[in-house]
Amino acid sequence: MSDDEPLDRLPEPYLNKVRRPVLTRVFGSLLIWLLALSGITAAVIFWAFAAFTAQGPLPAPKIIEIAKGQDRTTIAVALQDAGVISDACVFSAAAAMQALRGAKLKAGEYEFPAGATMQDVLVIITSGRFLTYKVTIPEGWTTQMVVAKLQEQPELAGDVSTVPAEGSILPDTYVFRRGLTRQKLLQDMQAAETKLMDELWAKRPATTALKSKEELLTLASIVEKETGLAEERPQVASVFINRLKQGMKLQSDPTIIYGLVGGKGKLDRPLTKADIDAATPYNTYQISGLPPGPIANPGRAALEAVLNPAATSYLYFVADGTGGHAFATTLDEHNANVRKWRAQENTPDAPVAAEQTAPAANEVVPQPLPDVPTPETATPKKAAIKPPDKRPLVKKFVAEPVIPPEPTDVIPPEPTLDEPVVVAPKKPKK
Repeated sequence: MSDDEPLDRLPEPYLNKVRRPVLTRVFGSLLIWLLALSGITAAVIFWAFAAFTAQGPLPAPKIIEIAKGQDRTTIAVALQDAGVISDACVFSAAAAMQALRGAKLKAGEYEFPAGATMQDVLVIITSGRFLTYKVTIPEGWTTQMVVAKLQEQPELAGDVSTVPAEGSILPDTYVFRRGLTRQKLLQDMQAAETKLMDELWAKRPATTALKSKEELLTLASIVEKETGLAEERPQVASVFINRLKQGMKLQSDPTIIYGLVGGKGKLDRPLTKADIDAATPYNTYQISGLPPGPIANPGRAALEAVLNPAATSYLYFVADGTGGHAFATTLDEHNANVRKWRAQENTPDAPVAAEQTAPAANEVVPQPLPDVPTPETATPKKAAIKPPDKRPLVKKFVAEPVIPPEPTDVIPPEPTLDEPVVVAPKKPKK
């Protein structure tokens, strides 16, 4: 064979390739994809969890209100826009997972702390730890004063369409959420009063002189206005109960004031003889028995004191100069207490308590009469006030109520509801 002749190519050897079954190839591909997807998912979950538990972007505490009817996405976007959370998608996904476990987002007003994580924010909203506000109604306030206070609460909504009856509100501290209507809060106060009255009336002693819950409420409101000392309420209640049993007039100054100013609760001047002589349905110097209704909203302690008065025979009490009162059974004892208080109050501008004289012979029951100073007890002539028909008079057997201090963080200071009453002595007869 010459060098110029072409060489024939030898055939390549035949290799018998073994092909894998189709199912094996499919499952293998799926496995690869699943492994890749799992890796991606794990990475995403790790990233999302890190973001979910990382410190949030909020630099300082912030209050956010979540309205009713908002869905998860809307809430998440609102929180992100407000700078509370860093990622609305992560928060929304976490909220969806919590919803599957029964923990749903709750509407309300929330305060989120600085740097709160998305986990913290979700716990706060799903647990319903929304902001609450409170308003304190002191014992002895009239319903008109309560309504005026609620009108000043900016967190409450709506107007008062129906003013509750006097005495139908239970004084207490009430907690509420922003947006609660004023009318609803008043209804809650009335419901609390009704529940308490039913409870106390069901446990009333068989010996009580009161015939109905209305009488209980009315007398308790008088006791509430007469003293602010808790330990004195049973004694003050015993004075009024004893007078009712003996048919004596109650002669309570707060009832005169309520008859003159109604629910305003304050008289901007001392009581005068003309006030005491005024014929109003509430003037217990003129009417017998209880007035037609409460003069304020009494608290639980006053109601309990009226149902369980102290076992005394007291018919009189007067201020003792220490913020409390001195009680007496007889007129002589009472006048002695008056003289003692007068000595303690020995200042030109101090209210003067008047002694009382014995009742007139033609009276059926012993009722205190207008004060007539004797020559021995008359004050100097220069203390007289004219004209006689407008001179201030002293309360005959009770002293002005002591109003307890109100919570300064909720209720603004309230002016004294009752003014001190001063007697002007008459000239001694020659």
